This record gives sequence, C-alpha cells and structure tokens, in this order.
Amino acid sequence: MRARVRDTALALTLGGVPLLTFSPAPAPALASAPGTLVVERDGPARSLAFTAARDGEAVIGFTAAAPGVSWARAGAESAVLSVELDGRHVTDLVVPGADPTPRSLGLGPVRQGEHRVTLRFLGASAPAARRVILERPAVRVPEADQVALRHAPIVVGRTGWPLGDPYQNVRTDTPLIAWHESRPAATPGHRVLEYSVVWSHEDGGTDGPALMARWGRTTDVEWVYRVEVDATGRRVAGTGVYQGPQHLTLKFRGRYEGDHPLLQTCTSNNNMCDVISPGAPLRFLPDASRTRPADRAREVVMDREPWTYRVMAQEMIREGRIERPSDPATRAVGDPRAYLFAELAKRTGAPATGWGSAPGVSLGVRLKDAPSRLYRSDHGERTWSIERDGHAATTVELPRGTTAADIASIEAIRQPVGLGDNGAPATVTAIHRGFFLDRGYLPRRSAVRWNGSVTLTPQAPTAVLWTSPSP
Repeated sequence: MRARVRDTALALTLGGVPLLTFSPAPAPALASAPGTLVVERDGPARSLAFTAARDGEAVIGFTAAAPGVSWARAGAESAVLSVELDGRHVTDLVVPGADPTPRSLGLGPVRQGEHRVTLRFLGASAPAARRVILERPAVRVPEADQVALRHAPIVVGRTGWPLGDPYQNVRTDTPLIAWHESRPAATPGHRVLEYSVVWSHEDGGTDGPALMARWGRTTDVEWVYRVEVDATGRRVAGTGVYQGPQHLTLKFRGRYEGDHPLLQTCTSNNNMCDVISPGAPLRFLPDASRTRPADRAREVVMDREPWTYRVMAQEMIREGRIERPSDPATRAVGDPRAYLFAELAKRTGAPATGWGSAPGVSLGVRLKDAPSRLYRSDHGERTWSIERDGHAATTVELPRGTTAADIASIEAIRQPVGLGDNGAPATVTAIHRGFFLDRGYLPRRSAVRWNGSVTLTPQAPTAVLWTSPSP
C-alpha cells in the first residue's frame, strides 16, 4: 500500500537535539511506504515500491535499529543490509546499534515511473545481529540538491586485498555520514563541489590522544572527491580529483556510474584509490546533499547527527583504546564522557621575526573546586596545539563526573608548535560550543558560548575567554 507524505516537514530529534529533517517535496515527486519494514537474518528480502514523477537522483530515509547490536561489543558490532534499486546493488547500510537512529542513503539516478527498493540481510553481520527494523521508510526525488547528489562518490569498502578482510567496515572504520561543500570555480558560472566523509575511526594515521587534542574527536573526517561542474550542473571533463594515499591529491582516472565516481577506501587511515580491488563486496552511498555553514568547523556535521559521537566512543571502548581508570593527568584517551568538547575560532597574524615556529592555540579549563589547576587540551604537548586558522574543534579532558556547572573558566593559551617562536600574534574570536557527552555518549546541550576578540602574544600568551555565569 502506498501513501503520500504529508505536506509538513518531519523533524526527528533525540534528547531535544535535531538529528535529521526531511524537507517536504511536491507530492508528485515523492512516494513512501508507511509503517515498518523488518529485515531478518533468516528471512526473505523486503521491498519498497515507489513512483518517481521525474528523472533524478533518489534518496531513501528511515529510522534504523538492530536489536541486540552494539558497536561497543565484539560479536555484536552491527547488522548490515544490502540495498538494491530495481535489482541492482547500489549501497549497503551498517546499523551499529539497537537505538532507533535516523539514516539517509543515496540510491543513484532513477527514471520517471515505477521502481522498487529491495533490502537484504547480509551474512557478514555480527553473530548477535538477528534483524533490522526500519521505521517510516520513504523514498524521494528532491527538486533541490540534485547536482550535489548526482556527483557524490560511491565509496567501496576497505578489503586489504589480496589477503585482508573484505568485510572489515562492518566492524571497524565504518563510514557514517557524508556532506558536500560548494565554491565558485575560476570559470564564471562554474562551481567546485567537494565531498567529505566521517568514518567511525581510523586504524592508522593520527593516534587517539592527538585526534582529541587537535581535532576534537576520534572519528576520521576526510575530503574524498572534488570536481568542477558547469552552470547546468554537468561535470567538466578532467577536473575530478580525489584524496589518495599519503593525503595526496590525485587525478581521478577510475570508473563512473552515471556521474558518481567509484572510489575505494584503500589505506588504514581511510584514503582513497580509484582502482577497485577484485570482488569487493561492500559499497556506500550516504546522502551527501547536506552541507555545513562556512563559519563552523567540520565537526558541526557530527553535532547535528549526535549518534555519530556514540559510535565514535563505542569503537574506542571495544578496541581497548580507553584508559581505565580515566585520568586527565595522562595523555591517554580517557572516558569520552569526561571531556569538554569545544569549538573555537582563531586567526594568526604576521610573524614578528623570520625564524621560529608559528604559534598554535590550546584551551585550558579551571574548575571551581580547584581553580589553581589548569586542564589543557594539548596535555602540554606543543604539537597538539591547534595551528590551523579558522574554526577548529578540540577537547579538554577533566576528572570523571565533571559537569558544565563545575567549570569556573576557560582560557586560551598561545603555544608555538615547534622549535623557536616567530612572534606572530594569535587572535581568538569565538567559542561556538562546549558540551559533555551524556551517559549514553550523546552530546548534552552546549553550556558554553563566547564571542569577542582576544589577541595572544609572546608577552601575553594566555587570556580568559569565558567565565561561569553567576548563579
């Protein structure tokens, strides 16, 4: 039975935090199936029919849950569904938990008319996984965002070919969400589209303590593919590039499916290759239609999908990367719920000398019950200070049980990141947010926000940015 989606937008929230909003589309462009689909390990595939009133890129959205599954437990990491469009495998869905979570996937191009989405339970799912429950599944062909959807990369799962595990992304470093950014190209009327992906972690590359200090999370966030499009949204031949091994920007010479480039995660730190290993079974086409505000750090895409923080924490726990007991005096990653997750804005001025390293900025926190002690985001390691300008996320580890109400003040610390000091000033202009994770590893409401302008120099390397409001 089919039903039209109502003309009101459907906003899904968890703990009062918006997770995903389906904007209404004109009724002829959207068809949905009400109710619930249950896809079982030993059961048949389940299907969803829809009608596309026009040609375009289709997107499927639903709330997904897998009873008995937890990304934190070995043997229960995830349930996996294969998603087919009209009998053709288009993407896979990794469901890493039992809590209902809004998800949105690309389906690729469709023609006007009748279509069918088929979902199959994969045997590569964790042993504890028995079923996936999809609430309110709906397929849409949105009028907006068609160009962004049309050029989004298909990411083939990491296999470690020829001797690796072809299904490793169902247990580690799984792709969670994607987004795109757009900027003007050199040719008038043209644009450059850049696509990025958030993975649950990276098995290689920057270690967890440095990730928390320099990036404010242990997920891996990487740009994947970049391409120029003309005023009509068509790909400009020869402009496609991707982020290859060693973070090199390489010309894309691989295969396209329509306008979707086919790339594969081929390194332990989630860089791409445009040659696909034989028989790679997993492929991911997350909905990349959303973008991020220009005046926020990339981590804001995680903030609006809070479940990504839970998966991030659970992978660290399962892989034994969390210090027990959690101790802010050490550099090891402690309990993720003991961290203040902050985002700041900064810029670096011109060097005063021609010699020495540039300054970074770290955050320090003082608590009301021990104001003489300063907890630093960089743990005193100069290379963990934030050198990049713009908007950046970081974390400050605090004693377990600390809440926002326990914080007395937050200060900025100027710290040269290498040998010497070139004397450049560093100006901090904002703290966009500061939150803790709750018991279930989801972000609490931000309790910290500050706007102003504080310039740090070699002569005055620290300054208080925020103080707790009076009761």
